[in-house]
Amino acid sequence: MTATMIDSVVFRDIFSTSAMRDIFSDVGRVQYYLDVEAALAKVQSELGIIPNEAAEEICKHCDAKEIDLIKLKTQTELIGYPVLGVVQQLVSLCGGGLGQWCHWGATTQDITDTATVLQMKAALGIVESEVEAITEALASLAERFKDTPMVARSNLQQAVPITFGYKAAVWLAGFHRHRSRLKEIEARVFVGEFGGAAGNLSSLGHKGLQVQAGVMSELGLGAPCIAWHTMRDRIAEVACLLGLITGSLGKIALDIKLMAQTEVGEVAEPFSAGRGSSSTMPQKHNPISSVFISATVPVIRQQVASLLEAMVEDHERATGPWEIEWIVLPEIFCLSASALGQARYALEGLQVFPEKMMRNLKMTGGLVSSEAVMMGLGAKMGREYAHDLVYKICCQAIDGGRPFSELLKENSEISSVFSAKELDALLDPCNYLGLCGEMVEQTLAMCDK
Repeated sequence: MTATMIDSVVFRDIFSTSAMRDIFSDVGRVQYYLDVEAALAKVQSELGIIPNEAAEEICKHCDAKEIDLIKLKTQTELIGYPVLGVVQQLVSLCGGGLGQWCHWGATTQDITDTATVLQMKAALGIVESEVEAITEALASLAERFKDTPMVARSNLQQAVPITFGYKAAVWLAGFHRHRSRLKEIEARVFVGEFGGAAGNLSSLGHKGLQVQAGVMSELGLGAPCIAWHTMRDRIAEVACLLGLITGSLGKIALDIKLMAQTEVGEVAEPFSAGRGSSSTMPQKHNPISSVFISATVPVIRQQVASLLEAMVEDHERATGPWEIEWIVLPEIFCLSASALGQARYALEGLQVFPEKMMRNLKMTGGLVSSEAVMMGLGAKMGREYAHDLVYKICCQAIDGGRPFSELLKENSEISSVFSAKELDALLDPCNYLGLCGEMVEQTLAMCDK
């Protein structure tokens, strides 16, 4: 039986993905422990610290399939940490007493932390792949709808005309930054841990740093300049990055939900029979991917806070905060994978309705172009005076239910400086798109950088 959304038979592929679950599964975790133990034995044999035959025997059994997870459960409950249980089983698997050389000079946290970094490296590979796919989907939307007029909204009120391509490009620019962050983080985060009991490698004497460097090279990780057993900024930085990426997804999901409202109707998530349907209302097409993203992102944000709390650790080895990472880090990655997958699905197949966008631009009878009119009049009669005059006419249009365009043309002050044709040009939302097109082009140019 399962009790969480991540492992639920029903919900697991909504709130996580199989690839991410594999990385943080019991078997996956144990294999990463064993990968570190194998690298340690191999390097130590090359440096003459342990016999070659011991390293060969240890490496031969560094396979999670040989570890009894039921027995490991009992060992972990007794000891408090799983690594020693894995080491005990590995020692027993090795013949000829050669297992005694296993875990030589290491401490539990060395193996755990380095395994965690290997997990994060694999998991961030999945994140990066999804970010790339989302970036491509957003770039496609920005390019296809670069010149498609729609209304911008401020405080949920109609503001001025923009294009849907511009809106997508704003989303896209955020993901350009996330791509950069993912690259920049690697040198700081993909760094293993090997320091022994208190981090100073006293158990290996003068060869300690050689062992450390060799193990990290074997695992494809950077070597630390000094132990980070209780300096947990690397883990917290990864969590914060996932909080940023999924926060952007939450913003996009909110925009999609608002634009997909029946009364707005500007976009819709991809349609497939039965997806997002209601048990009682046959007409509904719920934006279900956006809904799941909106449910997931706040949870990730709270879990990020937990990992920031886990940074506050005592002395050289901590009493408790470290274990917060065990609980929270897998959940953050699994939930992030879910949000990324849902966003990719929604954006790659997003349905866009330009005619509804134009309908919404026109629904206020020209009020959406009031700034354009004000700026045009400002050059003739001063900006402040023009603002107050246009504001007064806007209020008349709203209160009296008459078209804004008619009231403008009836005003003697305005008709004295603009002809009806000139006012129509000012009122045309397509004439007041600013530099949307140029900004979209600038943003698209960043895709290849």
